[in-house]
Amino acid sequence: MAILAQLITSFIATGAFGIIFNAPKESLVKCGLIGSGGWLIYYLLEDFSGDAVFATLTATVFVAVISQELAKFYKMPVIIFSVAGIIPLVPGGLAYDAMRNFVENDYNSALGSAAKVLMLAGSIAFGLVFSEVINQLLKKFHLNKTRT
Repeated sequence: MAILAQLITSFIATGAFGIIFNAPKESLVKCGLIGSGGWLIYYLLEDFSGDAVFATLTATVFVAVISQELAKFYKMPVIIFSVAGIIPLVPGGLAYDAMRNFVENDYNSALGSAAKVLMLAGSIAFGLVFSEVINQLLKKFHLNKTRT
């Protein structure tokens, strides 16, 4: 039951983000599905391994690769799908906690939270770049396959 609630809320959050940033109406459901798929991967991996950075990286690569494929298929910019899809993975609440701890002079907690935020944000950035590498390799493989 908890997984269903996670899927529904991540779908709504991703779709709402698409609405706020004027994504085309026909892409909102697709954005929601990408976001909820990425969140499901994160949720299951983080629960299984306990490593939020690895779970975030894996979910981001999934979101970015699927976003690139859907962008090609629907002839839309990749950014429509990828930015909306990573929204559930962004560590906003943790960043808020880190700032609150800094303001309250709880520097030990603040530094720990800030370090985790940086690692999670870095894994999102790395996942987006890594997915582009995967996309280029797939293109190259497909091009070589059609030549032979």
